[in-house]
Amino acid sequence: MRNKTVLISGASVAGPALAYWLNRYGFAVTVVERAPTLRTGGQAIDFKGETHRIVLERMGIWDDIQQQRTGTTDMVFVDEAGKELGVMSGDFTGGDVEILRGDLAAIMYKKTADECEYLFGDSISTLTDTTDGVFVEFERGPARTFDLVFGADGIHSRVRKLAFGPEKDFVKHLGHYYCVAGASPWSLDADGPRDRATAYAHNTPGRLAVSGGSKAQQLYMFAAEELDYDRNSTADQQRVIKQTYADIGWELPRMLTEIDAFEDVFLDSISKVDMKKAGYTKGRVALVGDSAYGNTLGGFGTGLAIVGAYVIAGELAVTDDHTTAFANYDEIMRRYTKLAGNSNAGAFLAPKTARGIKMRNWFMNSRMFTLMMKYSDSAANNIDLRDYPALVTQSVAN
Repeated sequence: MRNKTVLISGASVAGPALAYWLNRYGFAVTVVERAPTLRTGGQAIDFKGETHRIVLERMGIWDDIQQQRTGTTDMVFVDEAGKELGVMSGDFTGGDVEILRGDLAAIMYKKTADECEYLFGDSISTLTDTTDGVFVEFERGPARTFDLVFGADGIHSRVRKLAFGPEKDFVKHLGHYYCVAGASPWSLDADGPRDRATAYAHNTPGRLAVSGGSKAQQLYMFAAEELDYDRNSTADQQRVIKQTYADIGWELPRMLTEIDAFEDVFLDSISKVDMKKAGYTKGRVALVGDSAYGNTLGGFGTGLAIVGAYVIAGELAVTDDHTTAFANYDEIMRRYTKLAGNSNAGAFLAPKTARGIKMRNWFMNSRMFTLMMKYSDSAANNIDLRDYPALVTQSVAN
């Protein structure tokens, strides 16, 4: 499979990670991204455990991430008067290292931009999978044929829709929405990374609002059936939040005034991708990251993305036949995702009843929460990670 042409859709996390490994193994890589430029800012994301660190170290970006980490945030839950009700440790929500999504994307883009082709401001419009390659038509650029195509374009994946079927067949709405607004002031500090921050959170039944910390200036989470709004319109997303939280006291009057000034507002459903029946690959097309095994705010999404990219690129590098490599990837990642990323953050952080909120606060102060943290650490490392770079080096030497 050396020197084969590949197209990757998406330049957030999974896409550049996959581009790095495929380029390293001798593939000719093109990345297409709908946004006009590399997306900056975004919420803080994290990595946890030895498995994630091994992959990041093998990519040569662990030290870069450490330099741009945002720190750990303890979330203090308070009532309307500011009285503390419970604390969720940042050791659980922030992993071993935390970094803004945009900063991570920039680090990986820098590692790949000189040798990989990036097409910004464009997206795939059609895919025609044949025995010899995949004929791809773009919304703006000329049509081209690639040997393999990868969807690394998130939960609302265009590649998955074109190759596997409509989103409703694979994505389940979990009953909540979340919104991240404003890059964290912490991440903008010129003095470099800090160790710990505190965010303050307030619940009413079915609604959560969070102010401060290293994740973002504001975070919202609320129960709702599927909403009709424009995900590409900042104003429309601001409208939804202001309508949803208009009748709450605490810090909400200030927060809802401030949100009008934020350009980086991201509102989306809390959803889970289920590809168990279909698999993560089909013909010459494969899904990586959230497009394949996304679970919004499940605590493992970024780690699953970089591990998935590492695995599928490694399998392609050590196997001449892409069908065998894809089958191996399917098997490895199905096993890994069984334990990782199966939580429902909305139900936990924004319970729909006052009793549910009270029980959640009790649980955070119990021994069971500590056990859940340990289980989370174990799940993040539940994979037998092959040393693909060494295997490829040995193959070349022989």
